[in-house]
Amino acid sequence: MFLACAFFTSQSDRFLSGSNFSLILQQVMVVGVVAIGQTLVILTAGIDLSCGMLMAIGSIVMTKLAVDSEMNPYLAILCGLLVSTAFGFLNGALITRVKLPPFIVTLGTLNIAFAITQIYSKSQTISALPEALEYFGRTFRVGQTAVTYGTVLMLIMYLIAWFVLRDTAPGRHVYALGNNAEATRLMGIDTARMLLIVYTLAGLVYGIAGLLLVARTGVGDPQAGQTDNLDSITAVVLGGTSLFGGRGNILGTLLGALIVGVFRNGLTLMGVASVYQILITGILVILAVATDQLSRRKG
Repeated sequence: MFLACAFFTSQSDRFLSGSNFSLILQQVMVVGVVAIGQTLVILTAGIDLSCGMLMAIGSIVMTKLAVDSEMNPYLAILCGLLVSTAFGFLNGALITRVKLPPFIVTLGTLNIAFAITQIYSKSQTISALPEALEYFGRTFRVGQTAVTYGTVLMLIMYLIAWFVLRDTAPGRHVYALGNNAEATRLMGIDTARMLLIVYTLAGLVYGIAGLLLVARTGVGDPQAGQTDNLDSITAVVLGGTSLFGGRGNILGTLLGALIVGVFRNGLTLMGVASVYQILITGILVILAVATDQLSRRKG
């Protein structure tokens, strides 16, 4: 990341400015939260392609209920979180009960959630939001940098996830499940129940990311979330979590999210089109996975 920062600084004087660092943090807070849920799933040797759409559908539900239906905004937020969580539960149920591969299940729910989002919102952006939905987009200053309350929430979520994965039995079971599911089952751990909990929690996390997205942009956008599956997987893999499961560090994911944010921001300042940014992100994923595969072979 330091090399990337040095390169982008040489290309643009604005890169190291306080205002630009504030922008990076605002961009990272959404994909950073999505990457928490993605990390939990990948640690179990799974994958979640639906994460961006579960974030989007949660954000659309809460904004549409709050604006069009004039529902209490806090209740609308709760409804949005419940919808994202329900989709996460559906992912887990199909994987554990029907024994479908995570790739196929989450690819299917990605398309289902996208279609429902478009139908429910009539493909229209929802604006004029109540203050409660924009709270986490508010900022306070730390020196020359404006930090959003959403960034603080993201950091708190990382600390909670770090503690749970490192210091609790369920957290250790997640790692064990990713290392060897059959051995974990023979130890007396209900692996199906554990997977169901992981995917359900991931859905809740994506819903929270949807709330942060709404707070950052000030609108409910039915087109949102279409690149977050790639960005979150990139953050997880760059952070050192193995796509083969059982190995990784949630704080590494935070570093990976910052790397993604730095690359996206630096490329934008250089005038690189978004389609080429996606191309570069894809290359980063392939390189990171190839490195992980080589290290596993040597190990």
